[in-house]
Amino acid sequence: MSPETSSEATEQVQDEPATGGKLKRKITGPLLFLFILGDVLGAGIYALMGVLAQDVGGVLWAPLLVALLLALLTAGSYAELVTKYPKAGGAAVFAERAFKRPVVSFLVGFSMLAAGVTSAAGLALAFAGDYLSTFIDVPAIPAAMVFLGLVAALNARGINESVKSNVVMTVIELSGLLIVIVAVAMMVGGGRGEVGRVVEFPDGATPALAILAGAIVAYYSFVGFETSANVAEEIRNPSKVYPTALFGALITAGVVYALVGVASAVALPADQLSESSGPLLDVVSAAGVGVPDWLFSAIALVAVANGALLTMIMSSRLTYGMAEHGLLPSVLSRVLPQRRTPWVAIVATTVVAMCLTLVGELSTLAETVVLLLLFVFISTNVAVLVLRRDHVGHDHFRVWTAVPVLGVASCVLLMTQQTAKVWAFAAIMLAVGAVLYGLARIATKREGTAV
Repeated sequence: MSPETSSEATEQVQDEPATGGKLKRKITGPLLFLFILGDVLGAGIYALMGVLAQDVGGVLWAPLLVALLLALLTAGSYAELVTKYPKAGGAAVFAERAFKRPVVSFLVGFSMLAAGVTSAAGLALAFAGDYLSTFIDVPAIPAAMVFLGLVAALNARGINESVKSNVVMTVIELSGLLIVIVAVAMMVGGGRGEVGRVVEFPDGATPALAILAGAIVAYYSFVGFETSANVAEEIRNPSKVYPTALFGALITAGVVYALVGVASAVALPADQLSESSGPLLDVVSAAGVGVPDWLFSAIALVAVANGALLTMIMSSRLTYGMAEHGLLPSVLSRVLPQRRTPWVAIVATTVVAMCLTLVGELSTLAETVVLLLLFVFISTNVAVLVLRRDHVGHDHFRVWTAVPVLGVASCVLLMTQQTAKVWAFAAIMLAVGAVLYGLARIATKREGTAV
């Protein structure tokens, strides 16, 4: 991977590339790194080890590293396109430029919105469930709605405040994983634990197939990096800052994940991990270093809250970007005069997320969201190749041509693992998106006629 200077490159002011955006550029390199890291780490890793243990036994680190490599393929495509077109809207904007068909761009953006808003609703329910009940017993759905309201208020206050809050929450979130690693290191130092388990597969398993099956599960723990594309218009000097922050955050998460995988296998046998609903809590307890159980509940709450905040930032900025490009009604692109945050988009996405909390059971929907994200990733990888013919007037990152090709192949591989039920549900959601697109087009035409 290497930087590329367009043949038509012109001198740009570093902090303000020629994007013409209305949003403030308040995100620096370190803030962007923590933004992406916090979104990737998420709350899933706190339950992931138990699921992975069923596939690979104690070799938990291997599928995590394979999943990291798969994620880096698509991340390379995002790095090129975000630095080439640093505008809010992300994958939807890339699809519009590459395929010149508004309906394709809309469906890509709609898939991202479905993923983001549904994820936020699920995180809100998780926040208001068992984690919160450790400290206070309140009805889950009302608590989830209040939680989403607070997230919206922070989002509307400004991107600077939001990403700075993310810094604190990401540090806490990361500290929980570091506690696992350090606790087990102390365990091994005391002569306990079984290091040999880190290379033990389940009886009768074929190592390569087991690692692939585990990587498909582990890949989901890296999803989240794509949300950073939707704040591109608020990043200072994105051409230089974005690739470093993106790859740095993914590699950091991958290394931490692999170390947590090794620690989990050393502390507990695979059968105990696979039967646990809170495997990392069990790992720390087995290490016997005196970390109280309530501490992990608090860390999990922070992880969930951080994920919800970052997801809603993405969803609102994506809505704003699509409205700016005429894919949604223009009212959604309105910003607060002083704060310059997209308040209408924030309100709209928050209301939808609140409504989704009423659904209750979101497991099938969550699996469908993952499938929709893979559709988005395929679109982005193809867009990189199509847009190679388009030259821009500033320096930007360029990924090796083989990377987006392999990125498409990796997404197709992951898609083949989805069930027929999930495919059917995804088709229904895309059909709903097509109807919404038609309504938006009608509304836009009426607005044009009225002028």
